[in-house]
Amino acid sequence: MYIFSTELTLTQVGAIQNGGVNKDGKLLARINLSMYQIVPLAPGEQHLSEGSGGSPLKKRGTQEARPTVIASFLGCVLVLAAVVAWCYYSASLRKAQLVKTELLDLNRDGFVIRNQAGAILFTMTFRSATLDLDSCSHEDNILSCTQSDAGKINFFIHALRLKDTVTCYRVRWEPLQDKRTVEHAMACNGSHWYGGAESATQRWPIGIEGEREPRPFITSDVYSDRNAFGGILERYWLSSKAVAIKISDSVPFHLGWSEKGEVLRFQARYQDSPFRPPEGQLDPPELSYRVCVGSDVTSIHKYMVRRYFPKPVKVPSVEVFKHPVWSTRALFKTSVTQEKLLQFAWNITKHGFACSHLELDDRYTADYGEFDFDPQKFPNASGMFDALGEAGFQVTLWTHPFINYDSINFGVGVQNGLFVRDPGGELPALVRWWNGIGGILDFTNPDARDWYLDQLIKLKAHYGVTSFRFDAGEASYLPRQFSTVIPLTDPSTFTRRYTEMAMPFSERAELRVGYQSQNISCFYRIIDRDSVWGYELGLKSIIPAVLTIGILGYQFVLPDMIGGNAYPDHVTGPDNGNDLPDRELYIRWLELSAFMPAMQFSIPPWYYDHEVVAIAQKFTKLHETLVAPRVLELAHEVLNTGDPIIRPLWWIANDDEVAYKVDSQFLIGDDLMVAPVLEAGKQERDIYLPAGRWRSYKGQHYVQGPKYLTDYPVDLDEIAYFTWVH
Repeated sequence: MYIFSTELTLTQVGAIQNGGVNKDGKLLARINLSMYQIVPLAPGEQHLSEGSGGSPLKKRGTQEARPTVIASFLGCVLVLAAVVAWCYYSASLRKAQLVKTELLDLNRDGFVIRNQAGAILFTMTFRSATLDLDSCSHEDNILSCTQSDAGKINFFIHALRLKDTVTCYRVRWEPLQDKRTVEHAMACNGSHWYGGAESATQRWPIGIEGEREPRPFITSDVYSDRNAFGGILERYWLSSKAVAIKISDSVPFHLGWSEKGEVLRFQARYQDSPFRPPEGQLDPPELSYRVCVGSDVTSIHKYMVRRYFPKPVKVPSVEVFKHPVWSTRALFKTSVTQEKLLQFAWNITKHGFACSHLELDDRYTADYGEFDFDPQKFPNASGMFDALGEAGFQVTLWTHPFINYDSINFGVGVQNGLFVRDPGGELPALVRWWNGIGGILDFTNPDARDWYLDQLIKLKAHYGVTSFRFDAGEASYLPRQFSTVIPLTDPSTFTRRYTEMAMPFSERAELRVGYQSQNISCFYRIIDRDSVWGYELGLKSIIPAVLTIGILGYQFVLPDMIGGNAYPDHVTGPDNGNDLPDRELYIRWLELSAFMPAMQFSIPPWYYDHEVVAIAQKFTKLHETLVAPRVLELAHEVLNTGDPIIRPLWWIANDDEVAYKVDSQFLIGDDLMVAPVLEAGKQERDIYLPAGRWRSYKGQHYVQGPKYLTDYPVDLDEIAYFTWVH
């Protein structure tokens, strides 16, 4: 506060303040111009008119004008400062409003989405760069920014209220200067997440274990590479807090995670990656995705399925849903012969089992890549098919996309340009797979598709083959560097093209891969299982795997061979010195499979004893009479809704925290709950009943819930299941 002093006559100051006077009758005062406060002069201070030269009136006029000018100047300064402060404050308010839209708060490091009560539902952190909020603008529910600390960007979040109960946020980050990598990290926020991909160690919900740098999110063979992503895969995740996220198809998408940070790392990049930018373009690695929030987890999943997943156009063969498939795979491996196949069929009939079809697996041809029977192993293939047909058996054959270099068809493929080629486009790119080295057919090439389809049709017509089991098809079998007739920006598109080859045979066709393939109406088999109890490709992994691929939109599921594949060194407790799966494991596997959409035998129950045969007969009949009718009803609903046939407990218990974590029970539809025994040596288990009225398979009624049934008894020849009582 600045203070200026002047002298006034008594008449000048009388209206201001009646102050003290000196001996000459004059009031002495000091005026604080800023506060308009009169302050008396201190003793000893001299009146300006005393003892000074010049005209008192002139000096008084000059002296009186000076503070007026100064006061006016200071007033302007104060007004200007107030205006600047108000503008700054208003800008701050506008910036605060700028980074909020539809319950989303944006900051320089990421964004959060809240519910109406203010609780955080979803958090995404920007890891590769941070925003310059001064470059951001807000218009019509679109937040957009043009600058980050790494340079110019094209960034926006577009909020869309699509329904009263669904709000979606479309997010896009495209770097315009630093074009190497874009990475965002999605926090778990104490919620449970589902989806993504089939994996070797399947967990439900997803378990984030260890630290994993982002790697290409492409279809892979998780039996041979157990750290890879599986053969059935979609860029979709779902949260127990009713949040879903879908990564855009155009993103060169890599996925990693951090157990320490409890985050999934979403990364877009072309460097050191099998993804390629569109031909002729030098696009930066854009990261774009859509986050949708609903009222509950079931309804938001239903919305996402309708919006993003194609649906099957028809229901596959009723017979496969009702009666078991019998495969030579685990039983004979590659040593199958005509004699063994006929004996296998006769034993099925002898022991009183039904059969939807026989599946003749690896290896019935002389070399891999040929499409006729090995005359040494199958001396009369036509007669064999006639005999099987007369006995009521239909037969499907194993097929794959590889042509080994020692096959007579390898030269055909080279001559006609049927193979995936090296980057130069001149030579076939050789690949290694589990049965050797060869070329892999280029299913983006119409000529290769026509040639392959023609071979299958000829086999079908010549021998009366019913359908085919399409093995492999993962993008991980493509060479690191390759070229195709239609360039693949996303290697998993190869998987999609391969699955299309099953469409003419879809009634009984079987695939083990899927990427954007939900509309191909055939059966999807989960990857080969080992004959073990645990979560790594064992019995405990089956329910989490089936639930996961169901959430990804694949509902017509084959849960692989009962008892597993009995591969050497991957068998628990061999019986009788024959490398059979453990007897108890086999029985518990059989019981679980009876409540899956379809059953698949290879190692037959008569390889054990009469009791196992009796248990198998009991459960194949239960599958036919109890399970299959309900599954078929739900299968027809899938065509319209895409809803899972095999459902998690939370499907009917959205507000039940326990239901989100149960991985050893499941629902068939909304009204049949199954709780198999999955532990060795157990004839009891704990069972969780969601709220409602339930009746057990033993006739017991439970009218209060939710509740645990502790140590519920389940004999070796039983599986616990409960029906909803309306």
